[in-house]
Amino acid sequence: MPIEVNGKQLEVDEEGYLANLNDWEPAVAEVMAAAEDQPLTSDHWEIINFLREYYEEYQIAPAVRVLTKAVGKKLGKDKGNSKYLYELFPYGPGKQACKYAGLPKPTGCV
Repeated sequence: MPIEVNGKQLEVDEEGYLANLNDWEPAVAEVMAAAEDQPLTSDHWEIINFLREYYEEYQIAPAVRVLTKAVGKKLGKDKGNSKYLYELFPYGPGKQACKYAGLPKPTGCV
């Protein structure tokens, strides 16, 4: 079932991940987050943008452990820990944040 973003119908898979990564724009994250009653703050955007940069560099969506380590390296230990990331993305920082970022579901996520 597609989602509507700025008047366009965008295809998503059965779990809500974008079918075409090139369809992503910030409004996609807003629409997905609103559907889950999750307001996006600047802290959320920092992680979403980090994930997009990570994916661009490595061509893979990181699993939670890798994400936590990479965030800690780039944004500091206070943000590079599971507690902080789960506070932002309670449905799982790997799964939920990657979905909002328009990336595929991370490998190893169920």
